[in-house]
Amino acid sequence: MKKLTLADIRPLRLYERARDAARQRVIELKRARRVALGEHVTLVFENRATMIFQVEEMVRAEELADPAKIQAEIEVYNSLLPDEGELSATLFVEIVSSEAIRPTLHRLVGIDEHVSLVVGGIAVRAQFEAGRSEGERISAVQYVKFPLPVEARRGLATAGTEVALVSDLPGYECKTVLSEGTRESLAEDLE
Repeated sequence: MKKLTLADIRPLRLYERARDAARQRVIELKRARRVALGEHVTLVFENRATMIFQVEEMVRAEELADPAKIQAEIEVYNSLLPDEGELSATLFVEIVSSEAIRPTLHRLVGIDEHVSLVVGGIAVRAQFEAGRSEGERISAVQYVKFPLPVEARRGLATAGTEVALVSDLPGYECKTVLSEGTRESLAEDLE
């Protein structure tokens, strides 16, 4: 996937004028790219459009005008974009009850070794960004990539192929079959 450049990011005043429409487009795009995996984990598959939105929101929040500072933000988000033949996602641990936070996060320790994307029977283990899990603690936000072999890419591009997210973490075993709309959206990332 083509990485972001400064030319992709609108100046703050232009973004402000287009922000409502941009937000609506990204909300709609993410709707098909958001997949619940069990009760507490959700993955949002990222692409250029979602990352451009994130950078423009950071530029807005921090009121950045210096091209060097904007470029620094771009570099951070470019690291989250998938490389050729990959999909990438942000994994969120979502816990509603404040008293459930600690026990749930503890229960999910090790999930970084137990998530796969299964495309037409081909399991691809998620590669988690380093430094977000340590011993008995995990971060509630994780960044993952799925490096797809050629056969899995072909399957993803083929209508009707079953695509699923799977967790085989002991005590958090679950599987979510992605909708056909989600499969189509993810296949577009590989074009």
